[in-house]
Amino acid sequence: MKFSKISIAIAAVCLNLSACKQLDLAPTDRFSELTFWKIDQNVNNALYNNYSLMYDSNSYFYLDATSDNAYSPQGNSSGNADAITSGSFTATLPRFRNDWGNYYKLIKSCNLFLENVDKNTTLPAATIARLKAETRFLRAFAHFNLTKWYGDVPLLDRDLTIEEAQVVARKPKAEVVNFVVSELEAAIADLPSKDAIPASENGRITKAAALALQARVLLYQGNKMAEVASICEKLMNNQATYGKYSLHESYSALFNDPAANKVNNETILALQYVPAVRTWGEFFDFAPRSVGARTNNLGATQELVDSYRMLNGKKITDPASGYNENDPYINRDPRLTATIVYDGYNWVNPNGSTKKIYIKPGTDPVQPGADEYSTSGQGSATGYYWRKYFDPTALASFASGLNLHLIRYAEVLLTYAEAKNSLGQMDASVWDKTIKALRMRAGFTDPAALNYPGTGDMTNIIRDERRVELAMEGLRTDDIRRWKIAEVVLNGYAHGAKFSDPTIDRGYIRAQRRQFDASKHYLWPIPASELSLNKNLTQNPGY
Repeated sequence: MKFSKISIAIAAVCLNLSACKQLDLAPTDRFSELTFWKIDQNVNNALYNNYSLMYDSNSYFYLDATSDNAYSPQGNSSGNADAITSGSFTATLPRFRNDWGNYYKLIKSCNLFLENVDKNTTLPAATIARLKAETRFLRAFAHFNLTKWYGDVPLLDRDLTIEEAQVVARKPKAEVVNFVVSELEAAIADLPSKDAIPASENGRITKAAALALQARVLLYQGNKMAEVASICEKLMNNQATYGKYSLHESYSALFNDPAANKVNNETILALQYVPAVRTWGEFFDFAPRSVGARTNNLGATQELVDSYRMLNGKKITDPASGYNENDPYINRDPRLTATIVYDGYNWVNPNGSTKKIYIKPGTDPVQPGADEYSTSGQGSATGYYWRKYFDPTALASFASGLNLHLIRYAEVLLTYAEAKNSLGQMDASVWDKTIKALRMRAGFTDPAALNYPGTGDMTNIIRDERRVELAMEGLRTDDIRRWKIAEVVLNGYAHGAKFSDPTIDRGYIRAQRRQFDASKHYLWPIPASELSLNKNLTQNPGY
């Protein structure tokens, strides 16, 4: 793996000075390794640096483009998502080098923190313990994501020397997962409850965050459903210990209302942003161009749009659903309108006025061509734009200070429903706490959509609910991989709206021809650059 230029430079200096007798003399004009950790503010800054390395907005949004939820045609700017879904990638793809390097950068930074923070003698012991617990969470998060994508990976529970890093081998995925789960379990005791921290510390890792990530990790393994259900029940039933969580009253407000986005009882962990101080700007390439966007670099697929049910709870393919292909966006799950901008959409501007969005070619009477779908220009390649995460208080170029949700209580409910169903324990009481609660919050009122169905394909009902609830939050790719359906949903065309040749695919846009080889694509290749640095690393099958 690669190390930063700073760490390599420090190592070089140490080697050059190896003959000196008094290397433990601290410089008096600057911080040294001997003095840095003794300063409380340095410790806090080091922790916040680890938080900053955890994840970024680009990775958050464009991950959906590697699933059947979205398509991005822009290559490097979207993390090579189009190359991944086309099936044409190799181990030299920059996405893999960057992904691998970023997670190991975080792990190295966490290990340095854990191995040095006890040099501080002025912070209270309980504070040090909490800082360590947060750091162990971050290190576990990085290892989990690495093993999720690459399978067997090096497990680094301490900081390696450069020489050790050049020969470290991969550990079996099961061993890495066990390490992640045990680290999260150990961290819980020293982490605070959400309700025990001041507002100034919103965004810090809590007991609930460690539990929820533990549930996600075990859910993804597929054979730990009893443990998953038990963890979810802790979060749902022991709020005095872990914090009071509930679904926020408005689905759209969680993503579009700055006040609700920042402070609510649903967010368990989020990437923190501050208006005009620390912002993200991807929405500049997500919104319709007629409302000020630059271009479109991420379009929802027709497959995602089709997964939103009718208000009566039926799939649009059900003859009794009432779905009208010629008027496809009426009487649908309200989360469709909260998430995706379609032709004829009534866009609400920051001042409360509305603007009708024309996407079907030749329909805009004011700005001809402004929002048309386009396979080679600035318009959407699928005929869809995004509303979810639109910030009405954004600065120029849609620079937003909205937080990005990493773990929500809604995910805990969906995880619980999936685990209980897998165990054969889905019943009306579980349904009411999970799927019914989510649909009621979304705006469903028809008893046919809200009442426990008793029969039917409960597995796909839960999967569909998870898909629409969590759309554009970066979890769909994980889901289709762990359910082993990627070779079904990622083979063939990703489609867009019905604006194309009616003799081909009934007129639905063919946005991209996709290929998924189940014999190898369930794991990403170990980056070629890493194999050249470390001969003890081995490649995944098929690459």
